[in-house]
Amino acid sequence: QVQLVESGGGLVQPGGSLRLSCAASGSIFSIYAMGWYRQAPGKERELVASITNFGVTNYADFVKGRFTISRDNAKKTVYLQMNSLNPEDTAVYYCNAYYMENYWGQGTQVTVSS
Repeated sequence: QVQLVESGGGLVQPGGSLRLSCAASGSIFSIYAMGWYRQAPGKERELVASITNFGVTNYADFVKGRFTISRDNAKKTVYLQMNSLNPEDTAVYYCNAYYMENYWGQGTQVTVSS
């Protein structure tokens, strides 16, 4: 079992950047595939980016070229670097870990507004 805590959200102007972090505890982090999801008001939760335990990444089309997911197994942390943010990126961002079952963090709010 793993516990996940996200941080790094906040208010940013259009065109700005944020880096989200997700710290894991409680289990062997390196075996988990990790991902970032987001949920905007009135919309379903959607995958933003994922990274396997081998470091293979996958991105939703709407963030390709703008967001970068990475992981540091020694620090048990996964990151989401978000650049060129626009108002459509406003959502609660959730960290996900998967190994035989899904685990979720509590979410961190990202608001892109001028």
